[in-house]
Amino acid sequence: MRKVLGTLLCLLPVLATAQQKVASDDLKSEFHKERRAELRAKMPDNSVAIFFANAVRNRSNDVYYVYHQDPNFYYLTGHKEPHGVLLVFKEQQQVNDEKLNEILFVRGRDALRELYDGARLGKDGASEKLDVQIAFENPDFKTFNIDFSTFDKVLFYDFQNDVRDTEEEGDLYDLIEQFKEKVGYKQGELAIEAQKNNLDVVTLDTLMQELRGVKTKEELTLIRKAVDISTIGQREVMKAMRPGMSEAEIQGIHEFVFKKYGAEYEGYPSIVGAGNHGCTLHYIDNYKPAIEDGELILMDLGAEYHGYTADVTRTIPVNGKFTKEQKLIYDLVYAAQQAAADTCKVGLPFSVLYETTKEIVNNGLVELGLYESVEDEDVINTETGRNRYYPHGCCHHIGLDVHDKGLHGSLEENMTITIEPGIYIPSGSPADKKWWNIPVRIEDDYLITKDGCELLSNKAPRKSEEIEKLMKETSIFTDYTLPELKSGE
Repeated sequence: MRKVLGTLLCLLPVLATAQQKVASDDLKSEFHKERRAELRAKMPDNSVAIFFANAVRNRSNDVYYVYHQDPNFYYLTGHKEPHGVLLVFKEQQQVNDEKLNEILFVRGRDALRELYDGARLGKDGASEKLDVQIAFENPDFKTFNIDFSTFDKVLFYDFQNDVRDTEEEGDLYDLIEQFKEKVGYKQGELAIEAQKNNLDVVTLDTLMQELRGVKTKEELTLIRKAVDISTIGQREVMKAMRPGMSEAEIQGIHEFVFKKYGAEYEGYPSIVGAGNHGCTLHYIDNYKPAIEDGELILMDLGAEYHGYTADVTRTIPVNGKFTKEQKLIYDLVYAAQQAAADTCKVGLPFSVLYETTKEIVNNGLVELGLYESVEDEDVINTETGRNRYYPHGCCHHIGLDVHDKGLHGSLEENMTITIEPGIYIPSGSPADKKWWNIPVRIEDDYLITKDGCELLSNKAPRKSEEIEKLMKETSIFTDYTLPELKSGE
């Protein structure tokens, strides 16, 4: 056994080198260090901010979902491993014989587990690779000498009690429970006791929205790459589309393109809905075995590249040609989206974008005869003002999250947002049957500039005529076939 452990220990440097290779266009440690400095500048005097890594999620028995780091934690550290906690101090703190304004706790090295799961940075690797002032191993957090009662504000996100306890000493569960004990946290009492203690579960999210809502040059490079990959996927599917394909097959072509260009993940569960399925806004089953001639198919997908995700939706005719009714609805949605994009400028309230699309859609559907007036209470909700055929908002930030953190007051330069109006007329609607089973959403990604906005997702056609033209082209997937599977073989 000693010989085996000795061999494993010898492998640790090799494993660490292999695990920590990063792409040349990935974010550098300087970016994350600058983000911590920006947060520190925004924090109130005599405060500390605490961030925990994301939990590991069990999929089935001893199999886990692919790990995805908490976006805030990654934004501030660049660390992609689970079970960690970051402390950011407003002012320098005396720690042992050093003055520090940040501390990171990470998993320690473990030869056996690293053989199974891949190398860990450990505290030394974290200090070196992530450029944090000092790092400790997680078990040290329990006895770490820090008196949280001396701070005017202890800033953190409230807990959801959704973290499993494991056998690993100093795992995320332990870190959270130890933190709760150190600060005197009691679930459910924070709101009532807000004026009686220094615990603050509100302010930190506002600070992170201010930071993450406006993108840096480095972030924009990765967002552009994610958007380009996603739009090329849409183009390839437009050329490959034909009746008889399955929704899952279409999803697969998109995601093949993502992987071909080096995107690590999808930014969110892919939505591929044909016909009435497209009228379910977050339809992710994608199980229809054969899409039908004459249907529309709505495809809402986004590649995640080095942590940053796109969010692009196209709706196209399965047979390559819009019917009269489909085109009328499609062109109405396009007009609403373009009108909103044309209004974009620094200082414009977010709400104006939605109001612009709402007015065009509401009045346009009246002109098409789906209902008699915008006062029709069977169609327009009197409390919310939402149209039953356009039930959602039209804009959100994109970045590390598909619905990224960011303030929704007014547009600022270097914000990246979506504009995504839609009209959904499911079977059984009050409208004439000729409109049934028409789902249309057009979603594009935009960069707010000092002069207006830049359409980032312009590689995928948006106009109905441009879509029909591209769908006539030959696809590299057209002649791609696999052996037929016969029952019982």
